[in-house]
Amino acid sequence: MRSSILTVCLVAALSAAAGCSRESAAPATDPSQTAAPEAKVSDTAVAAADRDEHSYAQPDLVRIDDLALSLAVDFAAKTLTGSATYTLDWTDPKAKQLVLDTRDLKIAKVVGERADGQWGDLSFSLAPADKTLGSKLTIEAPERNKRIRVSYATSPNASGLQWLEPSMTEGKKTPFMFSQSQQIHARSWVPLQDTPSVRFTYTAQVTAPKDAMVLMSADNDPKAARDGDYSFKMPQKIPSYLLAIAAGDLVFQPISARAGVWAEPAMVKKAATEFADTEKMMETTEKLYGPYRWERYDILVLPPSFPYGGMENPRLTFATPTVIVGDKSLVSLVAHELAHSWSGNLVTFSSSKDGWLNEGFTSYVENRIVEALYGKERSDMENVIGRNELAAEFKTIDPKLQALALKPGTLKDPDEASSATVYTKGAWFLQFLEQRYGREVFDPFLRGYFDHFAFQSIPTTQFVEYAKANLLAKHPGKVSEAELEEWIYGPGIPKSAPATASPRFDAVDAARKSWLDAGKLPDAALTAKWSTQEWVHFIEGMPEKLSVDQLKALDAAYAFTGTPNGEIAQRWYPLAVRSGYHEADPAISAFLQKIGRRKLIMPTYGELVKTPEGLKLAEETFAKARPGYHPITTGSVEATIAKAKNPAAAQ
Repeated sequence: MRSSILTVCLVAALSAAAGCSRESAAPATDPSQTAAPEAKVSDTAVAAADRDEHSYAQPDLVRIDDLALSLAVDFAAKTLTGSATYTLDWTDPKAKQLVLDTRDLKIAKVVGERADGQWGDLSFSLAPADKTLGSKLTIEAPERNKRIRVSYATSPNASGLQWLEPSMTEGKKTPFMFSQSQQIHARSWVPLQDTPSVRFTYTAQVTAPKDAMVLMSADNDPKAARDGDYSFKMPQKIPSYLLAIAAGDLVFQPISARAGVWAEPAMVKKAATEFADTEKMMETTEKLYGPYRWERYDILVLPPSFPYGGMENPRLTFATPTVIVGDKSLVSLVAHELAHSWSGNLVTFSSSKDGWLNEGFTSYVENRIVEALYGKERSDMENVIGRNELAAEFKTIDPKLQALALKPGTLKDPDEASSATVYTKGAWFLQFLEQRYGREVFDPFLRGYFDHFAFQSIPTTQFVEYAKANLLAKHPGKVSEAELEEWIYGPGIPKSAPATASPRFDAVDAARKSWLDAGKLPDAALTAKWSTQEWVHFIEGMPEKLSVDQLKALDAAYAFTGTPNGEIAQRWYPLAVRSGYHEADPAISAFLQKIGRRKLIMPTYGELVKTPEGLKLAEETFAKARPGYHPITTGSVEATIAKAKNPAAAQ
C-alpha cells in the first residue's frame, strides 16, 4: 500500500503489515503462468509470538484453501449480498469449528456439504462486536465439512467499502463502489479468516447494474462486455487483504500487452499517458528480482476520495488520481505498487506486527526502480525527503513503535502502525545491507529470498533465519548479528545507517536561505526547472511559522495556494494554518473537500484543530466533505477533531 506518492507513506499523525535457511531452487520454467504451491505452515510459524493478534481465526486448526463468492451489487441500498463458499483444509483432526472474522455483516444462513454431496444447515453464533476486531463468527461443523457456505449481506457503512453517488465521480452520471481491505477491512464485506497468514485462491460471480463495469483483484478481461454479469478467477493464493472489488463507469486503455489502465472515460487517456512507463518498470524489476508471476498488471484510477495513494491488489493496483499531475513526477506510486508484486503479494507478512516485510522491502525495490528509470538524483531526493520525515516522526512517537518487528500487544489497531517505521526505516535497513555487501551480493540474495518464500506468508523470525544463513554466514565479517538485530528490534535509527546526500537539494537549501536571510526569491530560471521533489523540500525546510507578508510573497511568486499538486498542498497548507495566513482558508476548505486521501489531508486537519477558529473551519469543512470521504478517512478526521475538543477523553 502507498499512502505517500514519494518514496514512502509518511503522515505526521499515525496512519495506516509477512522458513528455512536453505537456498531456494531455481524458479519454474514459466512461473508467470504457474502458481507456486503454498507451503504447509509449521508449528513454529504459528507460535505465540508470531500469531496474528488481529484475527479471531484459528488457522492452526482449519484453513480456507479456496473461496467462491456469489455477490450482487446494490447501489441503492449500498450493500453487497450473496454468499461465500469455502473449501477447507482441516489440519487438526480434533477441530470441529470454523471461526471467521466479520464486521457489521448480517449473517442469514450457514450450510455445509455432507459426505453424500447434499448441503445441510449448520449452527453458528456471532459474538458481540469488538471496536477494532469486529465480531467472531463461530460455525459448528461436527462432520468437518469439506465445504461450508455462508449467506450474508454487508452494511451500508462497511469499513472496507465506499459507495459514491454519481455527483462524487468524474463523469457525474454513474455511481461508484470500491473496496479497501487492508489492513483488516476485508471482514467488513466477506466473512473470512482475515489474516495475512492464510492464503487462498478464489473465484467470484458478481451481478451489477448494466451501466457499471465490475473489476476484481483477479483475471479482469480488458475486452469484457459490460453486461451486468461478471466472472472472475484468481488462481494464485492471496491473503484476505488483497481481496478487492470495484464497480462503476470504467473503460480500459492499454499501455503494453500485459499492462493497462482502467478509469472513468474522462480520466483514462490522461492516466495512461502519465503511467506510460509501467512496462519499463516491470521489465526493470524482472531483471533485478525475477519474473512477474501475476500475468497482467493493470491500474485502476479511483475517484479522489480513495484514502491511500495506492493499494497493491494483485493484477489490479488501485491508485489515487492525485498522482496524475502531467509530468510523471509522482509515478513512483506505480513503482511502489508494482514492487509489491514481489515484496508483499508474493512474499507476505504473516501479521501486522511484521509490516516492514511488506512495506520496507517494497519501498527499497521502488527506489531501485526509480533509480534505474529516472536516475540516482531523483532516487536520492526521494530518500532524503523520506528520512527527514522519519526523523520528525521519531521525535513524537512511542519508541516501541519504532522497531521494525513489533512485540505482541504493541499495536492495538493495525491501521495505527507507524508508517515511517515500516516504510522508511525498513527500506533504510535494506540499503544498509546493500551497502555492506554490495549489489553484486545483495541483489541475488533478495531475488533468492523472493523465490524461496514465493506465495508464502512469513514472520520476521523467518526472514532473520534466512538472512543469517544466506548473508551473514556466507559472507562473514560484513554485518554482525548484533547489528542485524539492532535494526530489526531496536528503536530509532542505528548509527550504522548509510547517509544519502542530494546536490540538487543543496541548491534548494541555498535558495531558501537566501530568501529567509535577505528576502531575495530564487531566480525564476532556477525554479522553472524544479521538480515536485525540490518544491517539497523547499517548503519543508521553512521555519515552523512565517509572517503573513512572507507567505503572500511566496504565493505571489509561485501560486502555492490552490495548487493542483497534492504533495505541495499537503505541506503548504499546514504552514499557512500555523502562520495565520487566512487568505488561504477558502482554498484549504476546497482542497479538503475535494481530496479524501489521508496522507494529503490529515496534516492540514491536524494543524487546523489546534486553534478555536481553525477547529471551527475544520468542523465546517468536514461536514461538507464527509459524504465523499471513505470510512477509513472519516474515522481519522473524526478522531482528530474529537481529540482536539476533548483531549482528556482521547487519552
